[in-house]
Amino acid sequence: MTGFRQFCIDDASEKRCLIIAEVAQSHDGSLGQAHAFIDAVAKTGADAIKFQTHLASAESSPQEPWRVKFSPQDDTRYEYWQRMEFSKEQWIGLKRHADECGLLFLSSPFSDEAVDLLTEIGMTVWKVASGEVGNEPMLEKIARTGQPIILSSGLSDWNELDCAVSTVKAGGNPLAVLQCTTAYPCPAEKIGLNMIGEIRSRFGCASGLSDHSGKIFAGLAAGALGADVVEVHVCMSREMFGPDVPASITTKELRQLAAGIREIETMISNPVDKQTAAKEAADLKSIFGKSIFAAAALPAGTVVKREHLKFKKPGNGISSSNVAIVVGSKLRTDISAGEMFHLDHFQINSGQ
Repeated sequence: MTGFRQFCIDDASEKRCLIIAEVAQSHDGSLGQAHAFIDAVAKTGADAIKFQTHLASAESSPQEPWRVKFSPQDDTRYEYWQRMEFSKEQWIGLKRHADECGLLFLSSPFSDEAVDLLTEIGMTVWKVASGEVGNEPMLEKIARTGQPIILSSGLSDWNELDCAVSTVKAGGNPLAVLQCTTAYPCPAEKIGLNMIGEIRSRFGCASGLSDHSGKIFAGLAAGALGADVVEVHVCMSREMFGPDVPASITTKELRQLAAGIREIETMISNPVDKQTAAKEAADLKSIFGKSIFAAAALPAGTVVKREHLKFKKPGNGISSSNVAIVVGSKLRTDISAGEMFHLDHFQINSGQ
């Protein structure tokens, strides 16, 4: 299957995992901090940076409850969403900055109005958050753009995913579906790496992982399993304020994750032939291997026994793997204690 990355990045000439750094609300409503994230992520080797486009009046109401009351600054979750808003001009600036840094710019919409705003600023790939996968009108609206779509599956059962995938496929959009467990942070036993292959098989599309573990291990494992997309939440440090920090990795850890996935891809795309590798290592075998040496001085005519032998480096004599040939053979010459055995020390076709 062709990698989803090629639909998203102009220079993607090979199958590589698309690595997405999810900022979410870690900028805490600060435009300057959002730009700082772009600069930081651009240095990590990740392919894309993702935000969330919240328009409080379009997506929420003052009655929306807190999932976790984390903010001493906002009386209601609605007020929090208001504080997370950026203007159209500010979003344009963020996208321009990401483009200049060579990052694919993504932002998840949470309302039709957010889809309109992001369409106007030139979205090229859409990421649909877990909570919006069942929002069929919005999904249809996104599909009409014809652009690639990435779906997170954290809140969906198979029936809902079947419907969402059908909607996207009806529009002919390139599609990736990500395994996701909505837990912050997500424990290892709930990551669901098995779902990466199951999603690919069920839908015949690209698949991957949206990880909320706050560690790099799940992302590395997903890369080893051939994930087309790996998305992780990022923060500048774990001392930052915000609801996403416990489920995030730092930008320093993101650099490790990106390098690790790329190295894993190199390993997978370069299978090793054992016979060829052994031939290439022949010179090293003569250094690291063991040869057969005399444990004591032995006169000519001695029938060699196992207790007469020692096995030492280097490996350029009779190999220790040929001990059965040496034991029972008769010496044709004297040999000193500690001397390396060679074939000319033995009588050819002697009694064995």
